[in-house]
Amino acid sequence: MTVQYLSPEGMMRPTPYHHVAVGTGARHVHVSGQIARLADGTPVAPGDLAGQVAQALRNTALGLAGAGASFADVLRLTFYVTRWSPEKIGDFMAGVEGVAEEIGLRLPMPPASLIGVEHLFEDDVLVEVEATAILD
Repeated sequence: MTVQYLSPEGMMRPTPYHHVAVGTGARHVHVSGQIARLADGTPVAPGDLAGQVAQALRNTALGLAGAGASFADVLRLTFYVTRWSPEKIGDFMAGVEGVAEEIGLRLPMPPASLIGVEHLFEDDVLVEVEATAILD
């Protein structure tokens, strides 16, 4: 196994992610920020955070697969969400949970950060996802 997830005693619980990932392997995979767009650039789920989270994660899965990896190999996820407020966590998690089984993302997730930003590169983009994975 190249990745082991931990949430050591004394760290905050419950969380929708593990606090620590330990990776062993030589090949690092970095998937750039993925958004809710189809391959031809068509926007998916305009104005819908849950729908955009789900599609951005689907696109992340495609990037991982292209490198021979999967979410089982992911050490860390970073989410950037526009105009973040704590009230959005339900919609955010609905997007994650709604697509997790489809894309092989185990819950709780790998270590993750959710970073609120004012704006992403286009007005309709509500979320962007980056992934770091490791392979033997």
